[in-house]
Formats: sequence, C-alpha cells, structure tokens
Amino acid sequence: MTDQQPSPAHLPPPAPKRQREITVHGSVLRDEYAWLKADNWREVLADPTALPAEIRGYLEAENAYTAEVLAPIESLRVSLVKEMRGRIKEDDASVPAPDGPFAYYSRYREGGQHPLICRSSRQGDAEAILLDGDALASGKAFFDLAASEHAPDHQRLAWAADETGAEFNIIRVRDLATGQDLADRIEQAGDDVVWTSDSSAFYYVKLDANHRPSQVFRHVVGQDPAEDALIFESDDPGWFINLNRSQSGRFAIVSISDHETSEAYLLDLSDVSAVPRLVAAREAGVRYSVEHHGEELLILTNADGAEDFKLVRAPLASPGRDRWSDVVPHRPGILLLGQLVLARQHVRLERENALPRIVIRTLATGEEHAIAMPEEAYHLSLGEVLEFDTDVLRFTYASMTTPSETYDYDMVRRERVLRKRQEIPSGHDPASYVTRRLFAAVPDGETVPISLLHRRDLVLDADTPCLLYGYGAYGHAIPAIFSTNRLSLVDRGFVYAVAHIRGGTEKGWRWYTDGKRGKKPNTFTDFITAARHLVAEGYTRPGRIVAHGGSAGGMLMGAIANMAPDLFAAILAEVPFVDVLNTMLDGELPLTPPEWPEWGNPISDPEAFATIRAYSPYDQVKAQHYPAILALGGLSDPRVTYWEPAKWIARLRATATGGGPFLLRTNMEAGHGGAAGRFDRLEEVALGYGFALGVVQGALPSGSS
Repeated sequence: MTDQQPSPAHLPPPAPKRQREITVHGSVLRDEYAWLKADNWREVLADPTALPAEIRGYLEAENAYTAEVLAPIESLRVSLVKEMRGRIKEDDASVPAPDGPFAYYSRYREGGQHPLICRSSRQGDAEAILLDGDALASGKAFFDLAASEHAPDHQRLAWAADETGAEFNIIRVRDLATGQDLADRIEQAGDDVVWTSDSSAFYYVKLDANHRPSQVFRHVVGQDPAEDALIFESDDPGWFINLNRSQSGRFAIVSISDHETSEAYLLDLSDVSAVPRLVAAREAGVRYSVEHHGEELLILTNADGAEDFKLVRAPLASPGRDRWSDVVPHRPGILLLGQLVLARQHVRLERENALPRIVIRTLATGEEHAIAMPEEAYHLSLGEVLEFDTDVLRFTYASMTTPSETYDYDMVRRERVLRKRQEIPSGHDPASYVTRRLFAAVPDGETVPISLLHRRDLVLDADTPCLLYGYGAYGHAIPAIFSTNRLSLVDRGFVYAVAHIRGGTEKGWRWYTDGKRGKKPNTFTDFITAARHLVAEGYTRPGRIVAHGGSAGGMLMGAIANMAPDLFAAILAEVPFVDVLNTMLDGELPLTPPEWPEWGNPISDPEAFATIRAYSPYDQVKAQHYPAILALGGLSDPRVTYWEPAKWIARLRATATGGGPFLLRTNMEAGHGGAAGRFDRLEEVALGYGFALGVVQGALPSGSS
C-alpha cells in the first residue's frame, strides 16, 4: 500500500507552538505544546466546564477532524455497535451472594446502561431493588456507580458514585426500609467503605486536593461529615491508602503502600472508638497483605527474599515481623496472587508459567487440593463470597474461546455446581475458534508468552491482519479471558493476540521487575519481538499488525511507534501515558510521587532522568515515517491527564516525515475509563476497532507501505 495522506478537506487543526524551556540535570528540555496543560488543571478535574476556552476549542476541533477522517467507516462503526450489543444479554444478572437472611446481586434491565443493586431472600424470592443505576444516572452527562456496601444489620447501604469521571466519589447512605437517602453526603471520597459491627458508622478514604487517597475517616450515620473523626493519615505523597474488611468481619484493614513497600493496620470493628494497630512496621522493599483467622493473621508477603511471595502466620496479639512463620514457603516461579480466608479453609490463587490455579487448604489439617483447567490458555478468578462461616467457594473460569462460567465449589465434598454461563444472545460456538499459546524467544534468553485467538476456518497467510494487545506495567497480568467484543475483529479475519510482556507478572514477580525502572525498555522490545514472532510463524506480516494498548500500555504504544514504525499498520492508544518525562518531573500531579518507584525519580536521580528521557514517547518523536495512530483521551482523567495524548499527536504531526493520519479524540465528559454506560462504552470500542479495520481494509488513509 502506498502512502495516503488526508485530502485537503481533511486538514488537522493548527496547534500553536509556544516554546517552554526548562533545564534538568544540565539538559535543556523544550516543550512547544506545554500550553495544552491548563494552569487550573485541578479545577478542571473537579469541574470540566472550567477548561479554558482556547484549550477546549482546540480539543473540540481535534474531535471534529477525527470524525471527518473516520467518516468512511461510520457505517462500519454503527454495524460494530449493533453486533457487539447483540452479544450482550441485556437483562443479565450476577449470581446472588448469600449473606445472613439475604442474597445480594446486581442486574441490568433490558436497554439499561447502569446496574441495579438488588437483594432477595436467601431462598431467592422477594426481590428488592436497593439502587437503580439508571434512575441515578438520569440527566447526568457522566455517572459511575463506584461501590455499594450494606451494613451488617442489613438496614442501610453506603454507596459511592462518580459524577464527573475524575474519580472524586460522593458517598451517600440509603435507608433500605424507606428506599430514601439520608442527609449524609461525603464528597471527594474514594470507593472504599467498611461498616462497624454495630452498623452505626463506617470508615472511608478521603482524597486530597491532588487526588491522592491519603486519609481514613470514621463517619457516624446522621452526623455532619465535617465532624467525622480522622483515624489515619499518610504524610508521604508517594504512599496511597486503601481500606478493606477482613473476611471474618472482625477488622477493617488499612493498607498503605507504594509500588514496592507496604504496611498494614487493624481497626477493631466492634469498637466504635478504635484506633489503628500496626501489624508490622514498613521495611523498604517488603510487601505484605493481611487476613484474619481466630487468634492469628495469615499474611502474603515477599519478606526474606520470597520474590514470588509466600504465606506466613503471625499471632494476632503480637504480629510483628519477628513472629512470622511460614505456612506455604516461597516457591520460585509460582506467584501467590491473593487469598481468601474462611472459617475452615484457606484459599489461595496462584500462577505458574502464565497459568492460574486455585488451591484449597484445610486449616485444621494442612491438607491441600487444587482447581485447574485443561485448556492451553485460560483465566481463573475468585468470586464474591460475603460470609465467613461457609464451605462453599465461588470462582469464575473463562478462556479466549469459552465464555465466562461461574461455579460454586463445595470444598469439603470437592464438588462444583455451575451457577451461570455467560449467554451470547446472538450465538457463539466455541468450537468455531482456536486459542493457542506461543512463546517468542528474546535475545537475553527469555521467552515471551503470546495468547492468541482466531477462527478455526481462517486460512492463515502473510496478508492476515492481526491485532496485538499489550500492557506490561505495575505487575498487572493480562488474562487470557473471553471477550465478546473481540469477536467483531476475529469474525472479520483477524488474529487477535495478547503479548504477555515484561512489566506484568505472567511469569512471576521477576517478570515484573525486569520491566520497570532501568529495565523498562524490555517491555517495548518484548512487544516488538512478539510481533516479529507472529510474522515468523506465518500469522501475519509487517504492515498488517495493529498494535493496541491503554494507559501504561499506551506508553508502550508510543514507544514501539518510535522504535519499529514499519512493523505496524496502525496503533490504537487509549488514554496513553506518553508524556512520561514531563509527568514524572511534576511532583504536583496526582500520580507522580507514587509512580517514582515504578519508573524512577528523574528529579533527584540523573540516571533515572536519562533512562526515561531515552524512551519517553513524546520526547522521542522522530523525523521518520509513522503508522496511522488514533489516540483516545478523557478530559477529566486524573491518571493520564488529557494533555498527554493531545501534545503527543500535535508533535507527531509536526515532526513525522510521512505516514499517519495522526488522530486525537477526547471524551469531553469522561475520565480514564471512558464512557460509564455499558452501551456508551461500546461506541468507543467500535470506534477503535472500526479504525483498525478501516486501516487494514484500505477504507482509511494509512501510512503503512
């Protein structure tokens, strides 16, 4: 395919260059598009209407330009939305989770965008709608029901909602007898809520002006939130707080951490005036998470060099590090992911060589047995269990070909009951698809797992298009899970592939550490190697691959665009973290201080500055040919601020010697997760997939050759 540039009618909006220079560690950094960052960015996060008129006008002009360029695929986009929606069971419901006399669940109504939070009797009759997400969202440009927690006495429900996309939640309290909200209204909150045992109060996390979860308060129901008691506070902007309830219901657990170190505190929920009690003092590089059982704590930790974590126990009365003893010792290469502690069983989720399994341990005897699945690549996760005194575990299973299945598993009888199989109203035959696991060898001797999906009747040749997805950060593993939306690409002849690159934990904790800070470039070269391996194995060819990633995966997209532009037909970058160096140099931004352990601190560390500068996508844009690029942003995004993709696209247009088009679409009414309504979200997915299809099918201009 020869280069095709947008016709004269498709001219992008001009981006004025206003040079800003700063000197860091003796190096001069020039940024001609820094003006796109609003001086009042904090205000904009809380109230998007506060965006200065010039910047708003520019973003809206970019949106109009993108719509014009993508006009040839509009009918395709509409078709994609229709077929994606046709795969959704519109009145879908979760499996009810028993808790005392009730069972709690969520469901959707036909045509509804938002969930209904419901409960029935434990036997399954007499449904009550506790929260109606559609009614709560009515008339709002954005609405996300972030959390709901019923009180132990089942009389009240604390619920949190985000109404701007900036993730500043408002917590309200609903009287379940009347269905009305009380006067209690807590603003600028996170989504963590833990009730006291007597149901008179709850704990919650407050966000500071820079959007950091830094304080825990106790709110007494009916009391003015201005009088809430401050229970715990982080004095380090790099440490974030989260809050959860122990499965036993005895404690609220306050966890404070950065990306490398953590510590935890216990709050006795039976004491309405409880003060936090430290479990174990923080030690640099030591992470741990806590659960409670009887007179002891069960702790997952990487202490004592347990890189892939181990399980230890500690006496509740004195749980310091010197009292820890191994229950499940460290086994290199087997990563402990999480635990569920019940009255008689301990359940752990672990992963070995990119495949998960669930292991059940009888606490009285130490006897263990495992749940695993036979497919080449699959996903397992622990489901919602609200009670402590139960022998029934809930888990979900899926693969790239198999829709999600929810099971209840009797851990004593070792019998499973299928409670739900994801329904695809328009039809789905797993036998019509193939899922495979490949391994791409990289020069340092490692192998990168690749999960892929395609139709069984697909005739593979060099012209087969491929969408290759990647993330590779924060230790987050990308599961080989079922997605109805992907079928819209696969059914049109695509190979869909996921590269499990370094920076994730698919192959253990070291897989993560080998893709962070100074080793971050491994993430990018792993992805490029995975793409070339797919070519070598005959699945596709250079110039037929669409790369896709979001957030930190969007950084990946920017880096591989700079490093190997000729390998890709197009790049789809959602809320891309591409202005890495400038963001890490700005300690006032919401996520910068807690991100320094992940990327390095370029303010204090010249070596980190040099490393980040060498790969930061915005800083490394070159005078070279680039593939077609679509960047998606959110105006009220507190994680990847709107100006990052805007600056990146502007610099690409000004610098590239050929290729493109370079497109930007900013959701002016949403944040990091995009549209909150389930059908509105399909519009965004269809836009991205339509772009991918349009480029490889020749309906859109493309810089690939």
